[in-house]
Amino acid sequence: MNSEYLNIYNNLIKLTRNKNLYLNLKNKDTFSDRLIILLIHFSFFLKIYKKNMSKKNAQELFDFIVRQIELSIREIGYGDVSVNKKMKDYINLFYSILLNIEKWDDLDKLKKVQMLSNLMNIKEDSDFIINYFDKYSNFLINNSLKLFTKDILKLKF
Repeated sequence: MNSEYLNIYNNLIKLTRNKNLYLNLKNKDTFSDRLIILLIHFSFFLKIYKKNMSKKNAQELFDFIVRQIELSIREIGYGDVSVNKKMKDYINLFYSILLNIEKWDDLDKLKKVQMLSNLMNIKEDSDFIINYFDKYSNFLINNSLKLFTKDILKLKF
């Protein structure tokens, strides 16, 4: 199962590296921006596939991704105390994102922009990022969980 989690993580990272997502940011993209976009992707992923996964597998996937994020923070050079504080902040942020993403389909465009603006410093003209996450959500709905557990995908939507 670990290789499946790694493939899911790598596919989420690949989505996060989409350069077009960063064109809507007011500032240069940072590690924090990339992590927020990863957490948004992961939130959509969990929202769509939670019914296809056991609670145990969902928890193991969550734990795996949190460990990968922690390793990334350590690679940047933060010390143990800083890593623990940052991880606490990012986990709390993730839960906040997850709660908002659960309501995504019920939100109008303005509410979606407000939600993403609260998370990231995006430009007012944010049609691209809203459309992107709408398409991503539809892509997840129309594809099975198994697709993400295989090798790294060429994702186009």
